Amino acid sequence: MTKAIMIQGTGSNVGKSMLVAGLCRAAVRRGLSVAPFKPQNMSNNAAVTSDGGEIGRAQALQALACKVSLTVHMNPVLLKPETDVGSQVVVQGKRLTTVKAREYAKLKPQLMQSVLESFNLLKSQYDLVIVEGAGSPAEVNLRAGDIANMGFAEASDTPVILAGDIDRGGVIAQIVGTQAVIDPEDVARIKGFLVNKFRGDPSLFDDGYAMIEKHTGWPGFGVLPYFAEAWKLPAEDALDIRSSDQDGQFHIVCLGLSRIANFDDLDPLAQEQNVRLTMLRAGQPIPGDADLVIIPGSKSTRGDLAFLIEQGWDIDLQAHLRRGGKILGICGGYQMLGQSISDPEGIEGPAGGTAGLGMLDVTTLMTSDKRLTETQATHVASGQEFSGYEIHIGRTEGKDCTRPFATVEGRDEGATSVNGAVMGSYLHGMFADDGFRRAFLTSLGAQAGNTSYAQTVETTLDALADHIEAHLDVEGILAAAR
Repeated sequence: MTKAIMIQGTGSNVGKSMLVAGLCRAAVRRGLSVAPFKPQNMSNNAAVTSDGGEIGRAQALQALACKVSLTVHMNPVLLKPETDVGSQVVVQGKRLTTVKAREYAKLKPQLMQSVLESFNLLKSQYDLVIVEGAGSPAEVNLRAGDIANMGFAEASDTPVILAGDIDRGGVIAQIVGTQAVIDPEDVARIKGFLVNKFRGDPSLFDDGYAMIEKHTGWPGFGVLPYFAEAWKLPAEDALDIRSSDQDGQFHIVCLGLSRIANFDDLDPLAQEQNVRLTMLRAGQPIPGDADLVIIPGSKSTRGDLAFLIEQGWDIDLQAHLRRGGKILGICGGYQMLGQSISDPEGIEGPAGGTAGLGMLDVTTLMTSDKRLTETQATHVASGQEFSGYEIHIGRTEGKDCTRPFATVEGRDEGATSVNGAVMGSYLHGMFADDGFRRAFLTSLGAQAGNTSYAQTVETTLDALADHIEAHLDVEGILAAAR
C-alpha cells in the first residue's frame, strides 16, 4: 500500500526542496519506487514535462533524485508571478488564468480537486510519495482553504515532519512557535521535527534540541549540517544563484532581472573551470571586462525591459558591443533585444506595446498560445546538435531571423545580428548539454572544460543522500509515512 510523508517548513527557504530531494534519493536506494509532490509552488523557474506541461524546477530535480520521468502531477498548481500583486495560475501543467492575490482564494476549492486528483494518481503508481509544503503552516491567516500545507495534509491524511532553519537564527522559536499558533488538529499531524543548515559542530545544539523536544513533545529526527555542495544543484530561487568562485579567463555576466525566469540555464556555466560567471544585481554596472552578457528569460518581458533600462544596462550593453563583446538573449531576453514587443491582449500585463533595445532586427507579438516542448536542435554557428526545451508565449519575426541561432526539426529558430555579436533564442536548457556548451564557448574564443553537468548533478544528489543518512534518522522519517 502506497505511503506518503510531507516535509513542511517553519518558513520559506528553510531547505524543504533540498531535504525532499535527498530523502527521495535515500528512499530510492532502499529499493522503493518514489515520486515527489508539491501541491502548490510559486516560482518562475519551470521545467517542461514529458506529458507536455510545466512544473516547478524543484520538483524536476526531485524527480531526477527519484530516477523517474517528469509529470505535471508532481506539481499540480504552479503560480508564476507576473507583477507584485498578480500571478499566472498553471494547473496540471496548463495555464488556467491570471489572477490577483485577493482573487486567488476563490479558486482554491477548485484547485484542491486537481491537487488531490494528481496526488492520488501518483499514489496509485509508486510505493512512496514525498510531499513538499510551501511557505509555512504557521501562516494561520491562510489556513482556511489552504491547499499547500495543513489543508492538504488534512484532506489527504498525510503525516508531517516540520523542518526549521537554524542558519537564519531563532530555530527554537521557529519550531515551538509554530506549534503554539496552529490548530490542535494540525499539531497532531506533525510526527516530529528536524533542524536544517547547521554550521559547525551539531553537538553544540544538543541543549537547544532537547528544549524543542520538551516544549513540543515531538520527537526530533536530527540536526542536519549545512550541505556545502548544494550550489552544484539547479537553483530553485533566483536569490540562490551565486557568482562562480572560479578565476576563469572568460567572463560571462547575466543581468539579474526582477522577474527572471528559468534561471537554471546558468547553473552549468557556473561550474565551468575556465568561466567566471557574475550575476549582476540592480544598481551594478556591466563590468568592462565582460566577454558575454546574457539577458535571461523573464515572466514579464515588457516590465523587465523597463527594469533593465532603469538600471542603465541598455547604455552599458551598447558600450559592451563597442568593446567587442557578445550578447545572448534567451526567451524573454531575446524578445527584449528586438525592435518592439506588442501585447495587445494584455497577456503579461497592461495591454500595449514597448520599444525594444533595437539590437536585433526582429519584432515580437505576444499571443495567448504557450509553446511547451522538449527540443532537439542544431547550433548553426558550430553545427553542434543539442537538446533543450521551449516554454514561452509570443512569436518573433524579422530580417535577423534569416540568420538563425539554431535549427529545430527543419525550421529556423532564433536570430543573429549581421556581425554575429548579438544572438537571440527561445531555447532553454541548452548549456546543460555538454557538447553544446563546449562548442558554444569555443566559438566565442573561450577554453571549454570537460565536465559533465548531468554527472555532476547525479554525484551531488548521491552526496546529498549520504549527508542526510549520516545526520538524520531516515528510517524514522520513512517509518512515519502513512
